[in-house]
Amino acid sequence: MLPLVRSVWDEPRPPDPPARVWRDWALVGVLVPVALLEGLLRPDLPWRVVSVAVTVGLIPTLLWRRSRPLLVVMIVFGTTSLAPLLTGGDPVETYTMAYLLLVVYSLVRWGAGREAVIGFAIMLVAVLLSIAFDRLAPADVVAAFAVMFSAVALGGALRYRARARMRELDQVKMLEREQLARDLHDIVAHHVSAMAIRAQAGLATSASRPNAATEALHVIEAEASRALAEMRAMVRVLRRNQPADLAPGRRVTDLRQLASQGASGPSVDVEIPDDLGELTPSVEAAIYRLAQESVTNARRHARHATRVEVRVTADDTSVRLRVSDDGDTGSVRPPAPPGYGLIGMIERAELLGGTCEAGPNPDRGWTVTAVLPRTGAAA
Repeated sequence: MLPLVRSVWDEPRPPDPPARVWRDWALVGVLVPVALLEGLLRPDLPWRVVSVAVTVGLIPTLLWRRSRPLLVVMIVFGTTSLAPLLTGGDPVETYTMAYLLLVVYSLVRWGAGREAVIGFAIMLVAVLLSIAFDRLAPADVVAAFAVMFSAVALGGALRYRARARMRELDQVKMLEREQLARDLHDIVAHHVSAMAIRAQAGLATSASRPNAATEALHVIEAEASRALAEMRAMVRVLRRNQPADLAPGRRVTDLRQLASQGASGPSVDVEIPDDLGELTPSVEAAIYRLAQESVTNARRHARHATRVEVRVTADDTSVRLRVSDDGDTGSVRPPAPPGYGLIGMIERAELLGGTCEAGPNPDRGWTVTAVLPRTGAAA
């Protein structure tokens, strides 16, 4: 019990409570004339002037029920508890004062945990004083607590719902950040790696082939243009004041652009079946990015590799991607800092309900295998 009380006491206030909005002013503007009409038209209202004055005087506190919920509770229940001193012990009872339930609701919905505990204590003292001075019949205590706890339950439920919604939004933001991180890594790593490889090849062959530097510069220019185009497309989506790029994303057929027979680096051979069928855009984009990252890794890390094979197959339920190279896995390579490429590939496949595995071949080379459901259902 003590840990529960401590957790409630340490509960912070919900972030960014809404300020006074037009609905609050409209509510005050409606309740004031309603209280005045009740004072004029209700024949059985005791201490008419005092009751109407207290009711009308407490209505403006609703404007601060979100920003100062505990202060409003103290003012409202303190005033209603002391008002009988002016009426000879008779309670101030108007139908319009049902708006006090909004004060109880706001205390739970917008107050901190310690504010709610202190506010409950104040309300409990007010009820006990009413019982002690015979202002509230014992039979009405159950009804009073039932109504009060109904407002408390409603405030707690909406507070929990808002917090769950906030956690859901935070999770969506985190997934979007991870998605952007994977896309940025795939785009930048692929194109920059291609530019670095061509630049190294141009430098290595510039002595024997004077035109090698010019050819390398042409390739570097083309890769840089593609990288800038894809980066600008992502920026257009991210900027709120720019319309999103509605052009279709990468497709499986775009894998043929990865094929190359250049003199520098291993050649890339791509094989895609003609009867692949319809795939969801998310699956097609994932297949392309996984293959792109695998080819980039093979070009960067596969020692003495001469060939990279990209194979896509499919059946009625899933699509399978296999990227393998014939590099020398037995050569010793200096340790390199861990990157995010393989981690991003695994996460990308898991988000679509698939799998991605990478490892050395029994004889030589490295193979990346990814299996994705055709529907791209999230895991």
